[in-house]
Amino acid sequence: MTPEWWHWMIAGIGLVLLELAIPAFFVIWFGLGAIVVALATLAAGGLSLTVQISLWIVASLAMVVLWFRVFKRNRHKTLVGTADGEVIGEVGLLVGAVEPYRNGKVRFQRPVLGADEWVCRAESAIPAGERVRVVAIEGSFVRVTKA
Repeated sequence: MTPEWWHWMIAGIGLVLLELAIPAFFVIWFGLGAIVVALATLAAGGLSLTVQISLWIVASLAMVVLWFRVFKRNRHKTLVGTADGEVIGEVGLLVGAVEPYRNGKVRFQRPVLGADEWVCRAESAIPAGERVRVVAIEGSFVRVTKA
């Protein structure tokens, strides 16, 4: 028995709906692969079982590879320390005084790397209320100087 196009469509929709119950975001690609096979079988008609299964495997794996290589590339990476060009030079207001061996706190008008307040370090003492400029990102701290 060779599956009809609607068999693949039902299987695809079932796998996509199964993704709602499984939080892995992995089954959906096999469901979408089945939908691709359903559309190909509907368009071409009379595809053999071997061709249908091969197309399903290729389409599903292509979507998985595409997901991991293109769309999910930066999902788990933190932006801290990677956006030097965008953050260096930002000016903020020092809301907590900073001294050479004591951390302070700087607030920005708009979020910088996902937060509008950052713990900061400086080479010299700067009192609260001063405007400071980011000169470097050091892990979860920003290094600032008086602006």
